[in-house]
Amino acid sequence: MKPKIKNKVKKKIVINPKIVFWGLTVFCIILIVVSYRFSDIFSPVKNVIGSVVAPMQKGINNFGDFIEDKVDHFSDMDDLLEENKALKAQIDDLKNTNQILNQEKYELSYYRELYELDGLYDQYKKVAAKVISKDPNSYSGEFIIDKGEKDGILTDMNVLAGNGLVGIVTQTGSNWARVRTIIDDSSKVSGMFLKTSDTCIVSGDLELIDKGYINVSQISLNAQIYDNYEVVTSYISDKYLPGILIGYVSDIGVDPTKLTQQCRLTPVVDFEHIDAVLIITQLREEYDGISEVFKSDN
Repeated sequence: MKPKIKNKVKKKIVINPKIVFWGLTVFCIILIVVSYRFSDIFSPVKNVIGSVVAPMQKGINNFGDFIEDKVDHFSDMDDLLEENKALKAQIDDLKNTNQILNQEKYELSYYRELYELDGLYDQYKKVAAKVISKDPNSYSGEFIIDKGEKDGILTDMNVLAGNGLVGIVTQTGSNWARVRTIIDDSSKVSGMFLKTSDTCIVSGDLELIDKGYINVSQISLNAQIYDNYEVVTSYISDKYLPGILIGYVSDIGVDPTKLTQQCRLTPVVDFEHIDAVLIITQLREEYDGISEVFKSDN
C-alpha cells in the first residue's frame, strides 16, 4: 500500500493594518529627515523624480480641473432645470390668471351690452339671465336660460339681446325657461316699418339665417319702403310688446302673388353668439303705454 501523503496547508500570512500604517509613517519620516540632512547628495534624485512627477502632477491637475468643470456644469444644469421648472409653474399660473381675466373681460363686455340695451328700452322692466343650454349648431331656434318662475319669468315674455328682439319665452320651470328665437322656422312676428308705420310679418328661417337674413312678407303694395329701413315690433301684435327693434330690410320686391311686397331682414341680434339676455317682465296684455312708444322720426 502506498503511504498516505499529507497535504501541506500553506498558512496565510496576515499583517495587521496598523503595523503597516505605522511602518509606512516611520519610513516617510526617515525619508524626510534624510532628504533634508543630505539634500546635496539627493539633489540629482530629486531632479529625476521631479522631472517624472511634475508632468504627472500637471496631468492630475488638468484632470482635476476637467472633473471640477464637469461637476460645475452638472451643478449648473441642475440649477437650470430647477429654474426652468419654477418658470414653467409661473407660466402656468400666468396662463390661468390670463384665462380668468379674459373670462371676466368677456363677461364684462356682455354685461355692458345688456346695460346699454336696458337703457334703450328703459320703459320696460327687465331681468337679466344667462344662456345655459342651446343647440350646438351655429344657429339655434331655441335655448334655455337660468331664470324661471321664481324670478318672475312667465310664458310669452319678450326676450332681448344685442340691440333688439331675440324671441319669446315658450316654457318655464322654477329656475329655468325656454326661449324661442325669431329665427326659428315656427316663429312669426308682427312687425312695422318705423318710418312709414306699414305693417309686415317677420318669419324665421334657420336655413336663410346662414346667409344673415330672415324673411319679411305681407307688406302693402302701396308701402313706400327702402333698403335699410328699420322694422320694429308692431302695436297690433298680441304677444310682442311694441317698439322693439327687429332688424333692417333689403332686397325689396313684389311677391309671387303680385298682391304684396316682400323683402329680407338682417336681424340686429347676433344669434350665433348669444350668452346673456334681458327678459321683459311685462306681458303684452299688461302694457298700456303704446302711444308713448310710437313716434315717427320723419
